[in-house]
Amino acid sequence: MKELSRTASAVKASTTLAIASLAKEMQLSGIDVVGFGTGEPDFRTPENICEAAHRAIDEGKTKYTPAAGIPALRQAVADRLREDFGLDYKPAQIVVASGAKHNVYIMMAALLNPGDEVIVPAPYWVTYEEVVRMNGGIPVSVCGSEENLFKITPEQLEEGITERTKLFMINNPCNPTGTLYTEDELRALCAVCVKHDLYIMADEIYAGLVYDGQKFVSVASLGEEIKERTILITGVSKSYAMTGWRIGYAAANEQIAQVMANYVSHSTGAPSTISQIAAVEALNGPQDTIYAMRDVFEKRRNYFVDRVSRIEGVSCVKPEGAFYIMMNISAQRGRILGGREIRSGDDFALSLLEQEHVAVVPCSGFGAPDYVRWTYAASLEEIREGLDRLERFLKEKE
Repeated sequence: MKELSRTASAVKASTTLAIASLAKEMQLSGIDVVGFGTGEPDFRTPENICEAAHRAIDEGKTKYTPAAGIPALRQAVADRLREDFGLDYKPAQIVVASGAKHNVYIMMAALLNPGDEVIVPAPYWVTYEEVVRMNGGIPVSVCGSEENLFKITPEQLEEGITERTKLFMINNPCNPTGTLYTEDELRALCAVCVKHDLYIMADEIYAGLVYDGQKFVSVASLGEEIKERTILITGVSKSYAMTGWRIGYAAANEQIAQVMANYVSHSTGAPSTISQIAAVEALNGPQDTIYAMRDVFEKRRNYFVDRVSRIEGVSCVKPEGAFYIMMNISAQRGRILGGREIRSGDDFALSLLEQEHVAVVPCSGFGAPDYVRWTYAASLEEIREGLDRLERFLKEKE
């Protein structure tokens, strides 16, 4: 048979989904696994949102919609961006897709030509590098240090730029680090992008989950020149506990938005009609559930960081947003744990799962091989049990 696509064959499976799949297999076989793998809130979708979906079904609203989303949802997105971040977008500048991940993909399809380079700050969400490659681009990783809270500097960004660089990607707050860039830090990075005429992809899916009373600043709010070159990516998955509804949206200048909408029309067609109607209710309805969920996450984060700080041989930086802890396991390199030599986070995660039945995500796929990612989108009881097992695991005699 003839060769498969080289581009598609080179795509690696998501490490976040791989560890979750193995953990689920173990659970199905009766093993008590405590899971800290995939990143989704452990809360139910708020009832008013579910009721809106039920009404839509009862009223027969089950037909195709415009490719870029129903007008009511595109308007609701524009209104929410204006109210939350002071951003002025027309509905025609909003593109609704099947999750924020889909928007990242179609944004790349809209911008990249073969050989275009994309600056990807590391540690990064596992999909970023792969989706650049899937669209013919070349990812260029720029690594933030733990000493600088995993943030990259304008000088590092400048060093990574060549004549082929087209796009700078930033995830703020960041998955997997929980890093939150300040307004001054964002302005400095964006100034470099303007200087070199780069597009900016601002993935702000975790904007509603920022802790310690800190201020979130949207990249697109930093002036018209920056906004014009920014593709803002967000959605309802994280803040509204709607991961499975698969609704994400992008905001961009009208030319980019139209190209993205065209791409959606020939790929998925449009997201689920029912999910779109539910998302309208999420954006237009009461927002208090976001704050209640954020407060719970903040308490869990505080407990998690305090516990890890007292466990010998591992460490973590206190995250300022999202719901992840990136734990440094470099001190465990060379040890034999669970019968396996620890050479990276991959060995550590696999051994921890096999030995103590705790599922965490190795961060090699995030550009940080000496780390594993935990999520505190889990109950306090599960977090306590998981860390108890971690302590027992680390005390194992070689």
